[in-house]
Amino acid sequence: MPAPNGGHRHLDQVGAADRDRTVITYLASRYPLASEGEWLRRIESGEVILDEHPAAAGERLLPGQRLAWNRPPWVEPEVPLATAILYEDQDLLAVAKPSGLPTLPGGGEFLEHTLLTLVRRRHPEANPMHRLGRCTSGLVLFAPVAAAGKLLQAAFQAPGTRKVYRALCSGHPSIDAFEITAPIGEVPYAPLGFLHAADPQGRPSISQVTILERREDGTLLDVEIRLAAPPDPHPHGVGRTPTGGRSPVRPGRDPAAGDQRGTWRSGVSAARASPGTRPSAHRGAAPHQLPAAASPSNFEKKLKEF
Repeated sequence: MPAPNGGHRHLDQVGAADRDRTVITYLASRYPLASEGEWLRRIESGEVILDEHPAAAGERLLPGQRLAWNRPPWVEPEVPLATAILYEDQDLLAVAKPSGLPTLPGGGEFLEHTLLTLVRRRHPEANPMHRLGRCTSGLVLFAPVAAAGKLLQAAFQAPGTRKVYRALCSGHPSIDAFEITAPIGEVPYAPLGFLHAADPQGRPSISQVTILERREDGTLLDVEIRLAAPPDPHPHGVGRTPTGGRSPVRPGRDPAAGDQRGTWRSGVSAARASPGTRPSAHRGAAPHQLPAAASPSNFEKKLKEF
């Protein structure tokens, strides 16, 4: 039987709006993927700590207090763990992610079985500059150290940076180039609570699609983001992938606690696509602040080799 992970300590700091709420009410409302009964069991078993002492379900909260859930170790679902660093220098890592391996912790299931954990075994300070959905295979760009991350993050967010995703999709579009303008919003998805997908009530988003090659088993294409639905830029996908938003972890939003709405901060989120759409390259017309190795001319060769 696979060994369990090391468990996870999720920490919240109580805000002014939660003054006088009870511990059980706070947790059940903030993390609704677990029932009130399940939170009561966790409190009674001593897993929930308030300011370094075991919390009581009816205890009233005060602003500034620290509320922690020490989730016991659990066996994570098996995933493919074979990855490869295809490009590496002092400023940039390009890592091949197989389909089935999550980029980041999330969904209440994955903590150590992630690309982030695997990369940090070799580069402890590494952080991804974007993400790919669990079912999507392709390249994920990492900053190996914090200093490089600031430059790359700024470059990903700069207006002059182009974000082009190469994907192999199912089906055969009848025209060589077209725009997808479906609004993107949060759509209910039981395992995670929600995911981003086409939604008539969502925010405006425009993706420019260019056909590169038609194959028997699908179509190779480039998808360029022209207008991203904030807060998480991504190209349109034909289907849906359970992925979350681009935001720092904040109270009430912890992927390892079963809420995908919060993740480690990244420069830009990567492709939202169906399992039949596999982004495999990211190319940017990068501004001058980017490290030299990350420029399109120096990086294109590595992408072609991949």
